[in-house]
Amino acid sequence: MFRKLTHLLLISSLLALSGLAYAQVPTPNATPSITAQATIVPSAPQLAASSYILMDARSGEVLMEHNADEALPPASLTKMMTSYIASLEIMRGQIKEDDLVLVSEKAWRKGGSKMFIEVGNQVSVIDLLRGIIIQSGNDASIAMAEHIAGSEDAFADLMNSHAKRLGMTTTHFENATGWPAENHLSSARDMAVMAHAIIRDDPDHYKIYKEREFFWNGIRQPNRNLMLWRDSTVDGLKTGHTEEAGYCLVASAERDEMRLISVVMGTSSEQARAAETQKMLTWGFRFFETKVFYQPNQVLSQARVWAGAENQVALGLAEGLVMTLPKGQAEKLEAGITMDSPIKAPIAAGDVLGRVEVKLGDKVMHSAPLVALVAVEQAGIFGRLWDNIRLFFYGLFN
Repeated sequence: MFRKLTHLLLISSLLALSGLAYAQVPTPNATPSITAQATIVPSAPQLAASSYILMDARSGEVLMEHNADEALPPASLTKMMTSYIASLEIMRGQIKEDDLVLVSEKAWRKGGSKMFIEVGNQVSVIDLLRGIIIQSGNDASIAMAEHIAGSEDAFADLMNSHAKRLGMTTTHFENATGWPAENHLSSARDMAVMAHAIIRDDPDHYKIYKEREFFWNGIRQPNRNLMLWRDSTVDGLKTGHTEEAGYCLVASAERDEMRLISVVMGTSSEQARAAETQKMLTWGFRFFETKVFYQPNQVLSQARVWAGAENQVALGLAEGLVMTLPKGQAEKLEAGITMDSPIKAPIAAGDVLGRVEVKLGDKVMHSAPLVALVAVEQAGIFGRLWDNIRLFFYGLFN
């Protein structure tokens, strides 16, 4: 029979274990200062967009959203997946930045936004990547797709496989450019997931997204992301526009070790998509903060192990604990650790042996499995026998 042993830890324990400074809570008779109080969070702004979402990149917390799962044409936001796959292929050694790509007639003839590559010419992979990200070149996107997968249709299959792997549940790609097609659809939430993968998986190539211009074939073209000029903390990502999709923008900014990802789809103009993005980022950074309480695999507790080669096992959170909260709210949190008892060997690393709950008053703000950080093998026959006898009497008197 299992018993639950619950230990309540004040937020001071959370902050101490994470290496963060602890802010003293005022006594009940004291009048809290303005800075000690949690920030009053006003309602999220209403945006002039068909769909939008604001997400914290570290915690995954969604701070605001509207029609975020609606399937919509993503236009050139599609090229984030095209560039993502190209960067993954570079990291895996399948292609190199200085590889030369032969430009096909299909790539050269494609309409819409262009890098202005010439049919029959050879262009390096890294120049094509800049042409995709900065100039939003349809020609560059098709040339890259053909170089990686042999054809744009085959590349679209690869795009859909990666979308499924990343959990982009609303997305289906028909091409590498975002050219209008009946079943070429995505959502604001999926585009946020895509942006997060780009930032997380390849920070080196992500730096290209903040470059303001690219010079190719005698033509200097500016990055279409107006936020790069309006907000110095914005360092990406991608614009999109077709008549059907309207004006779209995925952006990301980092301030005080907090990174936000915003997506707006279906606005009325270039200026509107930048203005609506600014509203979201201003609201998110002004009223919220992201705290890293525990690192992945940080030891939070030691649990008694019965019939094991070791008497104790270290417990922690496999993915750590990162939370996005209204400013000032972290000081009011309480953490509870609940462990299974008795815990008997053998134990494999990663076995779930309890839970951690973080509460604000009676509301559970976060819950995660408490796992064994190391394996513990069974003791020998005499050790197991002795512990089983002790455990029997332990059960009688407890």
